[in-house]
Amino acid sequence: MVTLTLILVATMTLSDFLNNATTAAVMCPIGISVAEQLGATPDAFLMAVAIGGSCAFLTPIGHQNNTLILGPGGFRFGDYWRLGLPMEILVVTISLPMLLWVWPL
Repeated sequence: MVTLTLILVATMTLSDFLNNATTAAVMCPIGISVAEQLGATPDAFLMAVAIGGSCAFLTPIGHQNNTLILGPGGFRFGDYWRLGLPMEILVVTISLPMLLWVWPL
């Protein structure tokens, strides 16, 4: 469960700086490899990568929609942390039990 959490958080962090498709392409082989080394099914790890890759809340460069509202909304780079960090904590808090329930290790 700790490793699944680390994969999810690492993917979320990487997604804040890279495109979500690029993040998934980088993290999927890592998730599969980790699952194989632990003797677990890779389904939960791949879903953690999918969820984490779609959570680019901390920076305006992680997703094009964040970039689009940066100027017109009058936001600064650091403003994304105020709502983004609680959102990412909420995603981790909800998605981990759901991952383990739907795709048991």
